[in-house]
Amino acid sequence: MAAMQTLTAVIHIEGDWYVAECPEVGAASQGKTLEEAVANLKEATELYLEASNLHSFGRSVITTFEAAVNG
Repeated sequence: MAAMQTLTAVIHIEGDWYVAECPEVGAASQGKTLEEAVANLKEATELYLEASNLHSFGRSVITTFEAAVNG
């Protein structure tokens, strides 16, 4: 039986698509809805982990910062 682990989904919009990335392993996917993007990311991440035999990885740190924008 596979162990469950909570991973991070970072999501942004590109045109009509939601793009979802898992920073812990580098997997990415997309979907037309937020829910579809997360479901596709889950599938892509599980396939990546199965193929890579990666059993441990560190947690990502998510933070914010400010950057100057011309305009």
